[in-house]
Amino acid sequence: MTQWWQWSGEAGAGRGGFAVIGVGRFGSSVCAELLRAGAEVLAVDNSQRAIDELRQIDPAIEARVVDCTDEEALRAAGVLDLETVVVAMSEPIEASITATLICKDAPGSRVKQVIARATSDLHVKMLQRVGADRVVFPSKMMGRRLGTELVRPNLLEQLRLDDRSCIEEIKVPQAFVGHTLRDLNLRKHYNVNVLAAGPAGQLQVNPPASHVLEEGELLVVIGLEEALRNLPGS
Repeated sequence: MTQWWQWSGEAGAGRGGFAVIGVGRFGSSVCAELLRAGAEVLAVDNSQRAIDELRQIDPAIEARVVDCTDEEALRAAGVLDLETVVVAMSEPIEASITATLICKDAPGSRVKQVIARATSDLHVKMLQRVGADRVVFPSKMMGRRLGTELVRPNLLEQLRLDDRSCIEEIKVPQAFVGHTLRDLNLRKHYNVNVLAAGPAGQLQVNPPASHVLEEGELLVVIGLEEALRNLPGS
């Protein structure tokens, strides 16, 4: 059985579309998960072959061949108009550093968050110095998992039961605050069941329908992964 893993609460703050720079194995996994969640995605890569392979995942994806170290090329492609950019390429190191710097510092850039992939501790330091908001190692965070985190920032932990079903611990979405579990009727409206609810460290298992969800509380829910993705994301 897959073990519990934990999200970082910082990712996913921007919901105004995502750009993925570099669509090798890691980058294409990020794209696939973002697309599966219905997010707006723009993918760019120096290689036509990489773009063609990405289109096999989804022929309709917005994907372009772009010099990822050229500020004007990234601007023209629309990368600098999106709120979150994943710099998924790692080599050459100079290219990932340059792309990160452009996204953070280019005049008129609307990018609010850059998540960059690194291959070494030195690479991490260099990416942080040019403004990366977060640096990940593919060995520690696979592309699919990062993609899920970006579109579901309130997801704290997940336990996969099989290929279709999960148990998840989430922060109570803002849309649920102040409502009772009876009012929300998550089983009817989202096809998920509530296992526990309450403040962190004080979860009540099988809470009564009269329980009012408060801001900052947690929910533990079970259901099909597709149904869980349809819960409000923040």
